[in-house]
Amino acid sequence: MILAKVRDPRLVTVRRGGTLTDGDHHLLALWAACCAEHVLDLFETARPGDPRPRQAIEHIRAWVRGEVTTMQSRAAGGHAMGAARDLSGAARHAAYAAGQAGAVAHVAAHDLGAAAYAIKAARAAAPHGEGEAARRLECQWQRDQLPSAIRALVLEDQSSRNDICWSVFDR
Repeated sequence: MILAKVRDPRLVTVRRGGTLTDGDHHLLALWAACCAEHVLDLFETARPGDPRPRQAIEHIRAWVRGEVTTMQSRAAGGHAMGAARDLSGAARHAAYAAGQAGAVAHVAAHDLGAAAYAIKAARAAAPHGEGEAARRLECQWQRDQLPSAIRALVLEDQSSRNDICWSVFDR
């Protein structure tokens, strides 16, 4: 579970009663895609013939450009998560990261799901004894990719939802 029981209105679009602008929603989506794509090779190495996670990342970017609907991106995210079901470890987490990224079009707060699963993938792919270092490096890499317009929002959200995101955002 990566979504809080009480949703932060800053992560709910204005159309749905929150304060999130379309521009910031798009930035969250692109950041989530970036996080998921950073670990996508961990899935594609395990399942080179399965395009679903890559398609989810492509769909969220296409949604930002206005080329696909919210529901198309959300569906692509669901298909990516389906690709994860019979896997384990880094490949599974990488597919889930892509699935969460695809779902950002529907619910902006899935951005942290993409980031958290990407961190889990990096940690799982690390050599024995180096998982914690890999977690910290991936988390810092993600933070370095944050656009300034959404940086404070994402960092505050990471702090508030860290415990339901497997504590992957701890420093």
